[in-house]
Amino acid sequence: MGGTSGTHDAALDIRGVRVLPGWLDADEQAALVARLRDVAREAPFFRPETPRGKPMSVRMTAAGRYGWVSDRRGYRYEPRHPSGVPWPPIPDEVLAVWRAVTGLDRAPDCCLVNWYGEGARMGLHQDRDEADFAWPVVSVSLGDAALFRVGGTERGGRTASVWLRSGDVAVLEGESRLAFHGIDRIRHGSSSLLQQGGRINLTLRVVD
Repeated sequence: MGGTSGTHDAALDIRGVRVLPGWLDADEQAALVARLRDVAREAPFFRPETPRGKPMSVRMTAAGRYGWVSDRRGYRYEPRHPSGVPWPPIPDEVLAVWRAVTGLDRAPDCCLVNWYGEGARMGLHQDRDEADFAWPVVSVSLGDAALFRVGGTERGGRTASVWLRSGDVAVLEGESRLAFHGIDRIRHGSSSLLQQGGRINLTLRVVD
């Protein structure tokens, strides 16, 4: 899985972010969604809120040693789902993608699972709640296409955008590891992968 065989479209460089179009084929995407349903059964999706108490437009859950959460106490990693249950293990299929695109033996500590319904978005932000920014961040797109925007390491300034489609993988590494990035909008109905529609994004991070 994840580029270990077959051919793929050429990688794109979006302001230092390595985008791998079509990294997962249709069968691999469907198999991954089935495994994510198992994750959601153990750790159901929930709607986080910002520290100011505003509900986010995405729903999320996680797998691995930690899950990322947000509420009035702030942004942080927690070893348990808000219900109190441990996060389920990261599926082997997801770990295979991480190993293939990073070449690392070190496994990620967290697989954040975000679900974007119609109208959902994610404002420009940095991934900086981790202990060591030398490790890459890997993003896997499943379902409806999303307009991905990338800026620099300082807020403001020039940005670049690309449509991420189902099966695409993006890697934030090197100088782009702390780049501001976000999702401007979802092209609702552009994929039939998810029965309920929408987009699932997996974000893999080393936390400790």
